[in-house]
Amino acid sequence: MKDFEIQDIEVDLLVEALYRRHGYDFRNYARASLKRRVADLAPAFGCATVSELIPRVLHDPELGRQIVPKLSVPVTDMFRDPPVFLSLRRRVLPLLASYPRLNIWQAGCASGEEVYSLAILLREEGLSERAHIYATDINDVALARAEEGVFPLRLLKDFSTNYLKAGGQHSLSHYYHAQYDHARLDPSLRENITFARHNLASDGVFCEAHLILCRNVLIYFDHVLQNRALRLFHDSLVRQGFMCLGNRESLQFSEVVEDFAVTDHEHRIFRKRLLGEPTP
Repeated sequence: MKDFEIQDIEVDLLVEALYRRHGYDFRNYARASLKRRVADLAPAFGCATVSELIPRVLHDPELGRQIVPKLSVPVTDMFRDPPVFLSLRRRVLPLLASYPRLNIWQAGCASGEEVYSLAILLREEGLSERAHIYATDINDVALARAEEGVFPLRLLKDFSTNYLKAGGQHSLSHYYHAQYDHARLDPSLRENITFARHNLASDGVFCEAHLILCRNVLIYFDHVLQNRALRLFHDSLVRQGFMCLGNRESLQFSEVVEDFAVTDHEHRIFRKRLLGEPTP
C-alpha cells in the first residue's frame, strides 16, 4: 500500500477517535490542511507515526484538549483587514442602532483579538451599553487566552495601525495598559462579552444574533461543513440580521446563497433576506 494511502487511513482513524472519544469533530475539515496538521501531531507527542498516537487518543482523557489547539488555526489580529471594520462601522452598525438590544456572535474567535476590536467599535459608536458579544471557539486554550485580554506589546504597533485605518476615533493606547512586554486591554471591554466553547461541526444554534462574524474559518471546512455552518448562521440571525465572512470566503455555490442579500461584496458582508423577498 502506498504511503499516502496509509496516511489517509491514519487521518481518518485519528479524527474518528477524537470525535467518538472526546467530542471534537474534524471529520469535515478541508483535507489538505488537515493532513498537514495531523502530520505534525505525531512528533509533537513523541510518536513515530500517527498510528502510534491513536491508542493514546482513545485511552488518555486529557489528550483531546492538548491536540485541538494544534489542529485548529487560531491566527488573527486586532482590526484584521481594517476596511472590513470600517464597513461595519459605516454600513452595518448604523442600521443596528435602531434595536434596543443587540446580540453579536463572533464564531471562531481564536485568541480574541477581533472580539476586542468589536467591543471597541461598539463603544465608539455608542452601542456598547446595549450590545452583548458571544465569542465562541472549539479551542479551550485559545478561549482562555482570549478571556485574559493580554497580548504581546510588540504586536500593538500593527494593531494600532489597523485601528486607525478602521476609523478609530482615538489612539489604541486609550484601551490598554502596558505592563512590561505585554499589553492588558481595559477590563471594561470584557463586561459585555461571553466566551464559550462551541463546535460549528456538531453544535446547534448558539444565540439569536443581529450580527454574526465568522472570518477565515470556513476556508478550513469542506463543502459539507461549510453548508452546515452557513445554515446554522442563517437560522441564528434575526430578520434582516447581518453576517460577515472572511475575504477568501463566499456564499457562492452554497445552499444559502439565495437566503442572503449582499451588503458589501468586497468585504463579504451579507444581510438575511426577509421571507418572500425577491432575489436580484
